[in-house]
Amino acid sequence: MSRASRSPAWSGLDRGAPAGGWVTVLQAGTVQTCRGLGGVEQGEFPDAGIDFDRANAARMYDFFLGGAHNFAVDRAHAAHVLANHPNFVYVCRANRAYLGRVVRWCVDRGIDQFLDLGSGVPTVGNVHEIAHRFNPAARVAYVDFEPVAVAHARALLAGLDTVTVTPADLRVPRTVLEAPTVTGLLDFTRPVAVLATFVLHFVSGDVAAILGRYRAALAPGSVIAISHGSDDHDDPQLVAEIRAVQDAYRGSANEGTLRTRSELLEFFTGMDLTGPGLVDITHWPQPQPDQPATGALAAVAVVP
Repeated sequence: MSRASRSPAWSGLDRGAPAGGWVTVLQAGTVQTCRGLGGVEQGEFPDAGIDFDRANAARMYDFFLGGAHNFAVDRAHAAHVLANHPNFVYVCRANRAYLGRVVRWCVDRGIDQFLDLGSGVPTVGNVHEIAHRFNPAARVAYVDFEPVAVAHARALLAGLDTVTVTPADLRVPRTVLEAPTVTGLLDFTRPVAVLATFVLHFVSGDVAAILGRYRAALAPGSVIAISHGSDDHDDPQLVAEIRAVQDAYRGSANEGTLRTRSELLEFFTGMDLTGPGLVDITHWPQPQPDQPATGALAAVAVVP
């Protein structure tokens, strides 16, 4: 029996797929077939600095979530990922659900400013959509350096004065924190929620130091929330699935780095972990026994 088939919650996560998106045929909880959308055409982005020869993680994630902002190379590589881990679409949608819970948790605690690092291609369940549902005045600064993600985000968000899109590399915090589209929207003398979900495993090197530079710019009461792939689990099947995904991303523009629990906890040195601490994305902020583990770990911490 597959991991996802142990729980009926799969179909509940799947309900969020956009109409007309890629089709996941589920039988006994596993992906049996998938049909991608036509996607965008290369000619729509002339001279945009896009590597059309290699798949990109942001566009693949868009595909997994049912979006159309991806190229043939992305869909082909996504099919390779699903061949290695047929339940990976469940993981992606579980991560999107986790992001929604984090945003709601922040809004409930009075945080009305969000800095979304590696925000990716706009798709269902964007941060501003969730935040505005509960606080229409919430401000959201999206940051990404993938040209398709930036172009479509700008088109989607045109006319919204509480949301900005910044083309910048999260690995260089200064360029993000000093960008006019960030400084002109967010007030860093007040609490800000920094979101880095499903992106830091595509960043090699000292991620703790990178997050430390963001943390240094934050006021007390601010939040840093992450989700990150890890093979630090007791379940050998889960470990094999996660490593299979890592292997499948080799050759793409964004190869993955799996980190241990202790390495992930170093991201939050000097901060106060909330609730359950570092847990599977399906178990934040409360355990969900009916949800299969994904292998992606989540944590939310507050700046004291």
